[in-house]
Amino acid sequence: MLPAPPPPPSAALPKKVASVAAPRVIRSAAFVPPPPSNGYSGAPGSNPNQSTLVVYDSTGPYGWLGEAYGVMAANLASHGSQYTLERAVDYAQGDLDFFTGLIYVGSTYGEPLPTGFLDDVLATTKPVLWMNDNIWQLSARASNFAGQYGFTPMFFDFSNTLTVTYKSVALQRNSLSVPSGLLQTVINDSTKAQVLAVATNNTGGMINWATKGANLTYIGEIPFSYIGPNDRYLAAVDLIGKVSNPTMLARKHALVRIEDVDPLADPTRLRAIADYLYSKHVPFSIAVIPFYVDPKGYYNNGVPVMQHLYQSTTVVSALHYMVSKGGLILMHGYTHQYSNVANPYSGVTGDDFEFYRSHISPDNYVIYDTPVAEDSYDWTLGRIQNGFNEFGAAGFNWPNFFVPPHYAGSAIDYQAFDSQFNARYDRGLFASGWCPAGACGAGTPDYTRIYGQFYPYVVRDIFGTIVIPEQLGNIELVPFNHNPARFPADILYSANCNTVIQDGVQSFFFHPYLDISYLKQTVEGLQAMGYTFVTSRSVKQGN
Repeated sequence: MLPAPPPPPSAALPKKVASVAAPRVIRSAAFVPPPPSNGYSGAPGSNPNQSTLVVYDSTGPYGWLGEAYGVMAANLASHGSQYTLERAVDYAQGDLDFFTGLIYVGSTYGEPLPTGFLDDVLATTKPVLWMNDNIWQLSARASNFAGQYGFTPMFFDFSNTLTVTYKSVALQRNSLSVPSGLLQTVINDSTKAQVLAVATNNTGGMINWATKGANLTYIGEIPFSYIGPNDRYLAAVDLIGKVSNPTMLARKHALVRIEDVDPLADPTRLRAIADYLYSKHVPFSIAVIPFYVDPKGYYNNGVPVMQHLYQSTTVVSALHYMVSKGGLILMHGYTHQYSNVANPYSGVTGDDFEFYRSHISPDNYVIYDTPVAEDSYDWTLGRIQNGFNEFGAAGFNWPNFFVPPHYAGSAIDYQAFDSQFNARYDRGLFASGWCPAGACGAGTPDYTRIYGQFYPYVVRDIFGTIVIPEQLGNIELVPFNHNPARFPADILYSANCNTVIQDGVQSFFFHPYLDISYLKQTVEGLQAMGYTFVTSRSVKQGN
């Protein structure tokens, strides 16, 4: 999780603000800007007539957080439109002219915003989403902010607000976000402004979380800090969509992925899963690990085990059966483990990371360390090719979609994945420093500052990769590493939280060694909520 910015110096907003003058860029009416190095294509199905400018803070010791928050906003914006990622300090007056909407992430208190940026925001009628800090610079620059937008920013509230209600759904807010405050607004004119979401504190007090006046929507905090599966992040996702594509469709789709199917899988269970899903008209994906390795015999009394997919004829037959019942085979790593060491658990296929090093801390947390020692573009391609060879030897075509083991890899790995597959089916792991001045890939990733992000719909992330979503997680019968047990009721609870998102895809995965009753409860629960299961191929295509 990303942390929140440090607390503001006081609850009161600054009375004096200093902004940076920026010269107006004179352009002819026929001027067409060249494709910027910090411009990115939208996801399949995004609106080709929409383009979003994502502006973020970058100064001071927490400037790295600004880049991270900007990346997260941009990844989400890609579902609705193409996007450009730009530092606030680089904004030139008139930049907004070339976009249909603007998202500003104010993570640095007192960021020196160019006056041209403030003036363009005040002058535009295009949708603008402003998050957290420096709204006082905008209100001070306006001749009559309250008259224009119908609300006024007031002060930071530090009460213990742990619930955000949006579209009548109660979402969680992590207590670690509380010290950074929640900037309060007051409605001056209810004909021009409305409260979109409210936060409730532990005494029952109601605090404005998101306010909309005219074309300006304001969120009083950074909604990308300390996020979880049922978080107020989901409200921000929906509000980002209203900027990136105001004509967003309202589809209700769902996905299920059968996870960690390796050469030692139980073919009877695989066939039973296929029969059940077929009977419910549910297409599904199968994340297959083609080579099983237990290098030290962790599960075999100290005797090492290696098993190729082609050697497991009954599993191969079951996989063909699953495909005949609507399954799509994905590649889930080559071995889903690394070398002959615990990484972090046992060194065994399915347990460990493959493309990233990790360990268990003394207080029982999984700690992400660094990319593996061999990490390089060629090394990663080599493992992918080995995996392809395993699938070929077992009589399968090479999969088109990749599921990185434990959703982790380096920036180099993600580029290699992108070169060999049509899409990833996962969440993202990112490192600070990869996107200097919004130009992703131009910098050096800092793996001491990594962060993850989940998506509730298809996106095209900063690696240029189409990402099929998975945000609901999976059934886990026992707690582990400070993660609570997770049952179908928990997944359905998260799914209900996700209903606040227009065009969201409810996506979870299931391990075949579990009792099939858990799969049935989850599938039928989502269907009862009105969601239709579709293929990962159709989601990848933007359908």
